[in-house]
Amino acid sequence: MNAINPAEITFGLDTFGDMTVKLDGTPDTAAQVIRNIVEQAKLADQLGLANFNIGEHHRDDFAVSAPDTVLAGIATVTKNITLGTGVTVLSSDDPVRVFQRFSTIDALSHGRAEITAGRGSFTESFPLFGYELSDYNALFEEKLELLVELFKEAPVTWSGTTRKSLTNQDVFPKTESGAMKMRVGVGGSPESVIRAARLGIPMALAIIGGDPARFAPYANLYHEALEKFGQKTLPISIHSPGHIAETDQEAKDSLWPHYEKFIDRLGRERGWGPASKSHFTQEVEHGSLYVGSPETVAQKIAYAIQAVGASRFDLKYANGPVPHELLMKSIELYATKVVPRVRQILAS
Repeated sequence: MNAINPAEITFGLDTFGDMTVKLDGTPDTAAQVIRNIVEQAKLADQLGLANFNIGEHHRDDFAVSAPDTVLAGIATVTKNITLGTGVTVLSSDDPVRVFQRFSTIDALSHGRAEITAGRGSFTESFPLFGYELSDYNALFEEKLELLVELFKEAPVTWSGTTRKSLTNQDVFPKTESGAMKMRVGVGGSPESVIRAARLGIPMALAIIGGDPARFAPYANLYHEALEKFGQKTLPISIHSPGHIAETDQEAKDSLWPHYEKFIDRLGRERGWGPASKSHFTQEVEHGSLYVGSPETVAQKIAYAIQAVGASRFDLKYANGPVPHELLMKSIELYATKVVPRVRQILAS
């Protein structure tokens, strides 16, 4: 495993744009949630965080179906933070339009655009945009290969089974720098790891449960595959959920009722049992829920980075209908207390 310089590790935030409630429990509108996300990104930028990523969903429990549009708005009110997706559901999108939208964000942000391409954890976009779930694997494989070619910003010749071929096709607008950042989201299948290495794309590991050390073999496989395919060394990042408050108990108490609602809804859809407080506690104490005081969360993040050999950690700070005010406080504590403490732990 490659040694990581603590000073070079970057820290960011992820949100899926969960529908939220006010402090009195009144539901927010989707429009208000989107405006709140812009405020959350502005705070993250002001506090010096490196990355802000927005997920794509097509359901009524998430407000954001067009993350690139929200990122374009954020681009005009921030200065330094890299703006990306987490993830763009590439299987049900057009890679050409994805490139064009992100090169536009890149222009608005003066070169701060980044895409994370992935399959997503939900399938509502397939019938919505006229795709067949039976084509799940072929759609992602082919579209990712095309997107990689498009990101080279040269004329593209490509053929496949999922869309019309391109012959020496230029796509516009080009970026000022001639290159945009790209990652591929990986949930933990060896095939996905090897694909990322073969295409030469940095890998973002979605670690949403259990000991993060169990993902170390995927990191090792990635490095081995990069070498096999003759690719240069590329970074690995971690995406994991959490919530930060002044004390461990406050963090758990403020997140649990909202987390419970989120998990219970998923459970009804997917045939799980109801959310368990004991399972929640187990994930907080020993798994991949980064919930607690700044010191507790910093210790857990440092452990995960070391276990996986990651050079970037993105905290999914919104998990269920948590009020905007609590999310803002969590972002503040993450940037001002957790991140410096993680660097200190890793340096020692």
